[in-house]
Amino acid sequence: MSRKNKKNGHKKMDETNKDTKETEETKVQPEVSDDNTQPAEAEKSDAEAQPEKAEEPDELTKLQQENEKLKSDLQIVKKEYMFLMAEFDNFRKRTVKEKADLIKNGAENAMLDILPVVDDFERAIKSMDENAEIDIKVMKEGVELIYNKFMKYLEKNGVKEIDSTDKEFDTEFHDAVTTFPTDDESKKGKIIDTVQKGYTINDKVLRHAKVVVGK
Repeated sequence: MSRKNKKNGHKKMDETNKDTKETEETKVQPEVSDDNTQPAEAEKSDAEAQPEKAEEPDELTKLQQENEKLKSDLQIVKKEYMFLMAEFDNFRKRTVKEKADLIKNGAENAMLDILPVVDDFERAIKSMDENAEIDIKVMKEGVELIYNKFMKYLEKNGVKEIDSTDKEFDTEFHDAVTTFPTDDESKKGKIIDTVQKGYTINDKVLRHAKVVVGK
């Protein structure tokens, strides 16, 4: 074989090897492309998952803020409750004191208004001592004046006499001391006599009248 033919033979072999190499590179290329695509898809999945993870701290922060607000509101309510309890306790003590003062002052006023009646009795007694021959009629008039003055005082304070004469016997106002037989049918069950007068104060029975009832 001549040199020229050998040279051509080598040239054909080189071209054949080149084509074979290009073919192999072309076959390998898609595999490299697939390897590059997988990390991109993984990065995309991670990017999509990140917002969900980012939302979790925001929700937790919101709950913590609400919890802190509730704690603050609770403290305010507790303070208001304690303040109201203190105010109520002060009101209760003040009311008890005012009630006690009212009872005390009411008794003082009652005694103060009755002192003029005592003064009248003392003057009447002194007058009888100084005038041994005082007229009984004059003495009676003086006593009646004192009595009427005292009755006005009682009426001023809401005290009234229970009218029992010829009234039907009523256990709400009367206390039967005894019964007395009577032939008069109109007197049966009614009050014949009053042994002791009864009184009411502001329409409430202060003392029952002691009476005799016909039967």
